[in-house]
Amino acid sequence: MKRFKNILVLAPHPDDGEFGCGGSIHKLHENKAIIHYAAFSPCIASIPKEKNKQILFDELSKATSHLGINNKNIHKYDFPVRKFSDHRQEILEELIKLKNNLNPDLVLLPNSNDLHQDHSVIYQEGLRAFKHVSILGYELPWNNLKFTSNYHFILNQSNLDAKLKAISEYKSQNFRTYKSKEYWKGLAVVRGNQVGAKFAEAFEAIRLIN
Repeated sequence: MKRFKNILVLAPHPDDGEFGCGGSIHKLHENKAIIHYAAFSPCIASIPKEKNKQILFDELSKATSHLGINNKNIHKYDFPVRKFSDHRQEILEELIKLKNNLNPDLVLLPNSNDLHQDHSVIYQEGLRAFKHVSILGYELPWNNLKFTSNYHFILNQSNLDAKLKAISEYKSQNFRTYKSKEYWKGLAVVRGNQVGAKFAEAFEAIRLIN
């Protein structure tokens, strides 16, 4: 399998990329890959009234710095949370711009069985925009009734630590039960056990081009 050198992470909302593939992003960074991260909504409708409406984008910049992503490689959009389906064509057009401008050789996006309505749109339009590119679907377990784990990135302790540091920057999401370090370390151990390693992240191999 060829070494991926130009990576694009598609995150419907800030933090999806870190949760789903933060350790792999860090590993790819260590392997000298160029990594771009696209976040499609600041989720303003979900932010409590007393909070800064851009808080998730602010946390995103801090989080991705732990993974080795240059701040200039973060692409932010303002689509309304939970209403991506109303903006499907606009999202596709932005994805095509990313494809033309960045020419990635690997795209990381939500997997095909992700139940969240916004994640489903990014998956579907991502396939349309990047149909000639290798695509892996990352895992967000709370959104899946089933998940095909047929591609793994083996992680070392440094990769896992970087992921946990990135997740810790999302202090606005501390109320979520899946944000704990124990949760993500446990999942990394399970996925590592599947491939005879200490830690790993699992993906759905949607399209692989060598």
